[in-house]
Amino acid sequence: MNAIVTVVGRDRVGITASVCTLLAENNINILDISQTILHGSFTMVMTVDVGESKAPLGQLRELLEELGNSMEISIRIQREEIFDAMHRI
Repeated sequence: MNAIVTVVGRDRVGITASVCTLLAENNINILDISQTILHGSFTMVMTVDVGESKAPLGQLRELLEELGNSMEISIRIQREEIFDAMHRI
């Protein structure tokens, strides 16, 4: 199953590394990644494969939220189908 991870916040060293480390620790493969920095604001969107994850999606959501809180950024994960449905025009 694929999911979308979004990361938004003030740019700082280590955001990408921290998020990718947490994903790797939970056996999540990154399928696609895009990031940009605009006027000091960091945005990253990843498509990830959570099919082999050690943790259910709800637990991953909590882990990413905790990481985001500790870094003072927003990190969210949701199933790809839900993300796609929310962003259709």
